Amino acid sequence: MGTVQLVVFERFSSGKAFGDNVVPWARNFVTKFQPQPHTSQSPDFTRLKQVFSQLSASSKMSSELWQNVPLAPPDSIFKLTAAYKADTFDKKVNLGVGAYRDDNDKPWILPVVRKAEEIILNTPALDHEYLPITGLPEFTIAAAKLILGPDSSAIAEGRVTTVQTISGTGANHLGALFLSRFYQWSGDKKEVYLSDPTWANHPAIFNNVGIASLYYPYYDPKTIGLNFDGFVSSLKSAPSGSVFLIHACAHNPTGVDPTRDQWDAIAKIMLDKGHYGFFDCAYQGFASGDLDNDAWAVRFFVDKGVNMLICQSFAKNAGLYGERVGALHVVSPNKEAAERVKSQLSVLQRSEISNPPSYGARIRDISTMAGRIIDMRKELFKILTEELHTPGNWDHIVNQIGMFSFTGITPEQSKALTEKAHIYLTVNGRISMTGLNRNNIRYFATSLDAAVRGTL
Repeated sequence: MGTVQLVVFERFSSGKAFGDNVVPWARNFVTKFQPQPHTSQSPDFTRLKQVFSQLSASSKMSSELWQNVPLAPPDSIFKLTAAYKADTFDKKVNLGVGAYRDDNDKPWILPVVRKAEEIILNTPALDHEYLPITGLPEFTIAAAKLILGPDSSAIAEGRVTTVQTISGTGANHLGALFLSRFYQWSGDKKEVYLSDPTWANHPAIFNNVGIASLYYPYYDPKTIGLNFDGFVSSLKSAPSGSVFLIHACAHNPTGVDPTRDQWDAIAKIMLDKGHYGFFDCAYQGFASGDLDNDAWAVRFFVDKGVNMLICQSFAKNAGLYGERVGALHVVSPNKEAAERVKSQLSVLQRSEISNPPSYGARIRDISTMAGRIIDMRKELFKILTEELHTPGNWDHIVNQIGMFSFTGITPEQSKALTEKAHIYLTVNGRISMTGLNRNNIRYFATSLDAAVRGTL
């Protein structure tokens, strides 16, 4: 028996080729033919060689198919949360994730949400049938009125197309996909201007639909405030018809918003240049505790006639993080254009998610959450300035608004807080104010003071 043939028979007879579960026909083949000499021209042996050749090729293909796929880095925020959960230190503090917590560091379900859940559970007529492709009509109408106002002329004139989305991320994706397909770009390239800094997911969302990201100055580290001159300069120098992504309120991650006079100036330039406003509104109600006040910029731009769309999330202001409730609103110049936009958004939505989820859309006290965040800002400011006399100016703690705050500390100080004090925050010094409460704010303040002084 030849060497190759001997190896083949030995692997089959020992079960090493496929473990103990040798293929039945192969076992029979071994039993029947092992005692007899065979030549390489034997039909059975030829068949066996073919099988092994195919298995070898298949194995090679399986092992090499994804060998060129690079290992992606983990999401920084979720990585931070995982490290926090694994930490056994009893005074650990999580200031990374943007999710609301009560004064006991527990997720808080709004009373109105609890009430809505009870109604849903006790209403037999509510089922789990598919929603329309563009979402639950009652929800889309209510969502549009919430962001644009109940007396919005754009809604009354039928110029607003609203599609229920998978939270704000889904709204951003669908809006970006729609622009990628149908927007009349000013040049050969598809580009969007993002604030520097912005939500980490923004560039990835646009990149996935073929839109490159450019950046306009927004945050001034020297003043820990808005770089308004840089923002305006970018608006003026950008090619006419450029797309600018704008945070509607409670800017993430800086917590710095333009004043109303600054919004007015921005809108005028947008109109003069024919720019398109891609508004992202993830924190309506979290900036001031007033839904209408936080929607002021969006409504102002719509009334001025700026071409725009709005991405809306109910994850934060309704506490529906896991239900993924959001909406995309595209404001068109007339009703006929809005109908065309709706038809194409329906096509895109159908191929993306088919139908949005119904549960969260059927659920409709933001002042409690916003009020606690404001209280934490005031308390932190008081401890740092009046009790600890921490070096530096900390006015930005109370001047910034919304869920997040840029502390202005260095990356080294941020790392020291995490590694030595078990306080988890992003390297750029951004903290989620919702992670602070009456039980941990003093520990955080004293640790921050020590980090700034270099004594931690």
